[in-house]
Amino acid sequence: MRATLLSWNVAGRVKRLPEQFERVAALRPDVVCLQEVSRTTAALWRHGLTEAGWEHVVIAPAAAVSGRRALRTLTAARFSLEVREVPGVPWPERVLVTEVEGVEVTNFHSPISPSPNLAKVRAHEAVHAYLISRTGPRLVCGDFNTPRREHADGRVWTFARDRYGKLREERGERWDQAELSLIKGLEPFGFRDAFRSLHGLEARALSWEWQRSGGGYRLDHLVVSSEIDVSTVDYLHDLRADGLSDHSGLLATIAW
Repeated sequence: MRATLLSWNVAGRVKRLPEQFERVAALRPDVVCLQEVSRTTAALWRHGLTEAGWEHVVIAPAAAVSGRRALRTLTAARFSLEVREVPGVPWPERVLVTEVEGVEVTNFHSPISPSPNLAKVRAHEAVHAYLISRTGPRLVCGDFNTPRREHADGRVWTFARDRYGKLREERGERWDQAELSLIKGLEPFGFRDAFRSLHGLEARALSWEWQRSGGGYRLDHLVVSSEIDVSTVDYLHDLRADGLSDHSGLLATIAW
C-alpha cells in the first residue's frame, strides 16, 4: 500500500489556523500527524479535517494541567485508525500511536529539555522501548526536540552536550542516550532516518530556526522500520517562512 504522510508542529496558533488548514488541505496527504494542537484549536482541527475528507481523527487525551502540557498530538487519516497504548510515557498527551492499514504510526512531540522530572528523557526512552517491542511496519514522526548538531560523518550531538560537544555534567550519559534513542538507537533494530537515507549525511536542513541569528536545528523527523519504503521525504520550509508555525512541515511518500 502507498500513502502520503504529513507531519507538522503547528505551534498551537489560533489566528493562523484557517491558513494552516488551507495549506494542509491543499497538500492532500493521506495521513496527517500534527503536534502542538491546543485546547482551543483541537475541536477546530477535528471539525475541519473531518469535513475535508479525513474521516478518522484521533487526538491524544488532554492533560489535567495547563501550560506546556496543554499541547497535544493529533492524527488524522482517510483510513480507519486504531489507537495503541504506550506504557511508561510521562506526558501521554505528547505520544499518539495509531494503526493505519497495517502500519503503526507513532506521532511524537518531545517535551523540551527544561521540563520537570526528566520528562524529555523518559518520553524518549518509553517511545524507543515501545517501538522495539513491536513487529511489522512501524514509523515514528514528529518534533523530537533533538539533535543539537549533525555531522557529515554521521555523528550526532544531543542537547545533553554543550556547543563544543562536551557532555554536560548536569545531564549526563542517560540523557544523551535517551535523545539518541530515536535518532540513532533504532538503527540496530532495522529502522532508518528517512531524510538521511534519501538525501545523505551532508544534506543540511533546519526545521526550526532562530528568528534573529538564522541558525537552527533539524528537530522534526521521520524514522521508519525496514518494512516501509520511502520514495520521497522533504521539509516544507514555506510553512515556516510564511509565519504559519516556527516549524517546517515534513511530507513523505511511503509504501508498505
